[in-house]
Amino acid sequence: MSKLSTSELRGYQQICGQNGAMLVIACDQRGGMRTLLASDPQQQASISEKQLGLIKADITQYLASKASCVLVDPVCAVPQLVDDGIIARDTALLIGLDASGWDTSAQGYRLSRLAKDVDARRVRELGATGGKIMVYLRSDKPEANRHNIEILHKCIKDFSGEDLLLVVEFLTYKLDSETDEEYKAKVPELIYGGTQICLEAGAKVLKLPYPGSKQACADITKLAGDVPWAVLSAGVDHATFLKQVEDAMSTGASGVIAGRSLWKDCISLDHATTRNKLETVAVPRLKELQAVIQQYYKAAQKGKNASTEQVEHV
Repeated sequence: MSKLSTSELRGYQQICGQNGAMLVIACDQRGGMRTLLASDPQQQASISEKQLGLIKADITQYLASKASCVLVDPVCAVPQLVDDGIIARDTALLIGLDASGWDTSAQGYRLSRLAKDVDARRVRELGATGGKIMVYLRSDKPEANRHNIEILHKCIKDFSGEDLLLVVEFLTYKLDSETDEEYKAKVPELIYGGTQICLEAGAKVLKLPYPGSKQACADITKLAGDVPWAVLSAGVDHATFLKQVEDAMSTGASGVIAGRSLWKDCISLDHATTRNKLETVAVPRLKELQAVIQQYYKAAQKGKNASTEQVEHV
């Protein structure tokens, strides 16, 4: 397992709350955010990067200021969050390296893309605590992953060279040849396998999809060992995500990186509306999320450490 350097560990500590658990507000989406703001493709295309940047600034000011960290994109959100004094002094900043969307291979596999001219040095120049890379993986199809694993290795090596924290995320996806039922049945295996690929590539902090059950979360914790992992929200409704967080945190996850489940029905092109809903809807959701994390994190970590000590003793 890859171990955090002192500098990376300092960055990791900064994206965690006072209780030691990760609580990152994700708003690095561009295309996904446009689809929430307008249903018509032409209207979506007309939404400017500046408009998205203002919404991300509102999410940072009203929501992330009450968490430990915000995850944003390098296109719409920075450097303005820092230069305009939007992000609070004690709110950590992660910057996503992945470009919006994906390319498709001749075989129908998703090919991840990187944002233009954004590397570890640029992330540091933008005043960030660290970066985040997301790639698409199908662990049951080795031929589907070569391009994306190359991206993983490239980014991990780059950030290691800069001694800068990098959070590694992957998403899995349904193939055209699969039914919804077939794909759903494979998800726990695909998430476990994708986690293994990321660990073998040298990931030191993981952002993972919910693997389907409490037992599957426990399996991920065992696989990850000392590598901390956070569960992502994937846009599910708030109540569903709370249960998923409970499963993850109670079995040894190290935190949460939450986005759309908190703010997807709060954002609007009207900033007064966005701010009002963030304050009256999203912030109470965040408090409920914090309560679940607080309830389970310490006990799960204590149990995890006890199990490790027993293994070492034996």
